[in-house]
Amino acid sequence: MKLLLLALLLLLSLPKCLLAQTGTLAGTVRDEQQRPVPFASVALPAAGLGATADAEGAFIIANVPAGPVRVLASAVGYTAVSRAVSVAAGQTLRLTFTLAAAPAALADVVVTGVSRATEIRRSPVPIATLSRREISLNANTNVIDAAVRGIPGLSAVTTGPNVSKPFIRGLGYNRVLTLYNGLRQEGQQWGDEHGVEVDGYDIERVEVVKGPASLLYGSDAVAGVVNLLPALPSGPDGQLRGDALAEYQSNNGLVGNSLGLNYQKNGFQTSLRVSHRLARDYRNSVDGLVYNTGFRELTLTGMAGVRKAWGSSHWYLTLYDNQQEIPDGSRDSLSRRFTRQVAESGLDDVKNRPLVADDELRSYAIGPLHQRIRHYRVFTKTQVALGGGELHLLLGAQQNQREEYNHPTAPAQPGLALRLSTFTYDVRYHLPAWQGLEMSVGSNGMGQLNRHLNATDFPIPNYNLLDAGGFVLLKKPLGKLEISGGARYDTRLVSWQDFYVAPNPATGFDQAAGPAQGGAMLQFPAFRRRYQGWSASLGASYVATEQLTLRANLARGYRAPNIPEIGSNGLDPGAHIVYLGNRGFEPEFSWQQDVGVLWHQAEVDASVEVFHNYVQNFIYQARLQDASGQPVVIVPGNVTYQFQQAAARLYGLEASLSWRPAALPWLAWTSSAAFVTGESAQTNLPDHQQEAARYLPLIPPLRGRTELRATAPARAGRFTATYFRATADGSARQSRFYALDNTETATLGYALLGLGAGTTYTTRAGRTVAQLIVQVDNVLDTAYQAHLNRLKYFEYYASSPTGRTGIFNPGRNVGVKVLVPF
Repeated sequence: MKLLLLALLLLLSLPKCLLAQTGTLAGTVRDEQQRPVPFASVALPAAGLGATADAEGAFIIANVPAGPVRVLASAVGYTAVSRAVSVAAGQTLRLTFTLAAAPAALADVVVTGVSRATEIRRSPVPIATLSRREISLNANTNVIDAAVRGIPGLSAVTTGPNVSKPFIRGLGYNRVLTLYNGLRQEGQQWGDEHGVEVDGYDIERVEVVKGPASLLYGSDAVAGVVNLLPALPSGPDGQLRGDALAEYQSNNGLVGNSLGLNYQKNGFQTSLRVSHRLARDYRNSVDGLVYNTGFRELTLTGMAGVRKAWGSSHWYLTLYDNQQEIPDGSRDSLSRRFTRQVAESGLDDVKNRPLVADDELRSYAIGPLHQRIRHYRVFTKTQVALGGGELHLLLGAQQNQREEYNHPTAPAQPGLALRLSTFTYDVRYHLPAWQGLEMSVGSNGMGQLNRHLNATDFPIPNYNLLDAGGFVLLKKPLGKLEISGGARYDTRLVSWQDFYVAPNPATGFDQAAGPAQGGAMLQFPAFRRRYQGWSASLGASYVATEQLTLRANLARGYRAPNIPEIGSNGLDPGAHIVYLGNRGFEPEFSWQQDVGVLWHQAEVDASVEVFHNYVQNFIYQARLQDASGQPVVIVPGNVTYQFQQAAARLYGLEASLSWRPAALPWLAWTSSAAFVTGESAQTNLPDHQQEAARYLPLIPPLRGRTELRATAPARAGRFTATYFRATADGSARQSRFYALDNTETATLGYALLGLGAGTTYTTRAGRTVAQLIVQVDNVLDTAYQAHLNRLKYFEYYASSPTGRTGIFNPGRNVGVKVLVPF
């Protein structure tokens, strides 16, 4: 790490040695009637440059590196358009973009999961994107839920409205790597009780790689990657620009506010955003107000950097502080009203807890039993021209501190108190193209230290982790055919010392202890092991015609077991589960095949993707049983799970269709569907249990979404970009589930209707004053349970007087959002 920091300082101190000439891009953005598109966004994703057009659709971008670049133009209510151009040193290249009034994404340029910026249709790896304008149209509780709405094949395991873990094609947790602007997000993502520590108001774009991306990112990307990209500074030099956002959602009384500022001049760029969100318990027609599902979240995001002829360097700092309540689902057996815990677990009688008062259910105050998650992140991204190629360097440090307060008699004493420190590096060099062949080499990795603080529960040990890998990627165009592939090798070292736990006489709770302390028990014996493996990918895309693109990809993914899977030995109080790890686990290796067909023309965009994924040494959770087949209970009132390992197979398809009738240019219809099945190959179970364990846990059902949107034609007036939309989300019944020991149960299908509208109010000169968005989700207040909602299984009784058990998802929600740019 010190060597990498020294290398960065050397790079920044020698700009004259790395001098590269630059040019300027200028031009206008117009619609199909050749009218200006005011305040459109024009960006160079690969270079991190961008600008916002003025009221006449004119834009200018200075300090553009000389040579070939790809430019992306987009605006609310229009199809994004990209174009490959060549910028000459010292000259201004003028461009005119024409945008059609409809959504389409096949021409989008992506930077995630590829060696260099690439059009989606030319990437053999399935990649999907979601823009900020699409995120803004929905009343989202977090950015992962927003992405799930807009990207087929992406789903989320949820634990309440603000806790969502991304799943790609049936795989999640440490199999999905979440990035923030290219930096891997390390926040104990193996847990269920907290979400992604990112400000959703600051995300300009989401890019999702579907399938093994271990080639570029190493372990933990065996299922894919979700990259959350923040907004770029925009606006002319020397002018302070920004926006203010206010949001309200009726279901849980969510109040959100965000203020963003950005400024650039003479190559210097900086931005700052402060956001705050507050919500109380959410509501549905079955449970009423669901106790302990509120949250309070504060985020601060800052960036400062410089872009000159020699390259660029930007520094990012983010601070995240979230107080998240923890529901447990306990309630009165007859009235079904929620109850609350008032005694410690050893003395707690779940069936005789006091009822929660109505005032407490409606209060914005955070309950005594909650968790607090603080995440601090600082990193730098540097890009320089070197030897005719490009050197990219990313260095980052982040700390995640999680405290879970689960002692009702000692509310200031956390049960869990974990501090995870992570140091990350990523260095890549894109060699100059040679006869069309593009080659990239690089290395990335991380070091981690996890430590328990003032805790009473110790589900995992204090551990140290060292991870490193190197890769090479090649891409070669052969006319209409483009071939890409590469190979990678990874190694990971995991270790910890003997970890003892002993009772604390002063508090009555357990505490970390030395081996000589009275009553000390060795909970985690010392461990040290090195994991290693190789990844590879080979794929091709073929542009058969201007409309038709075919692509296929074969990839081998690698994932080392995570710490809970090999080291768990304790209670996770938030999940009500005692987890037991397995120190003998081998790494997971996957072989995935993807075949896709993309169709793109003026009126219709369509795509179909088919995939098959075979995973060796797949790790999963299963209820622990004794020799007589009865569930093992280690902590009364909590179930016991032990991690297991077996082969698994996942397969499915995703399809999307977008239609923009030429006869009705103001109308757009989009529809998508995704299906995945996951099957286990366990061989160590008795015959009568084989069928119950046939399917993998946490597999989403067949899901579809359709939207009809009408956009008012542009005309003179103060209101522009006015739209109306109707959406329908449907999930089929999930009857293919992991049924062993009633770990999962069948989930009924459901359909949800949504309605929305929005408009932009402008000045007489055409400058935007404010954008107003109104969205109503679950219009009919349908009572439903999503299969990946963990609250579905929060139930203390075998039956219910209403016939409905577990906690249901949120009911009708009216969201209002106002955005004021300046």
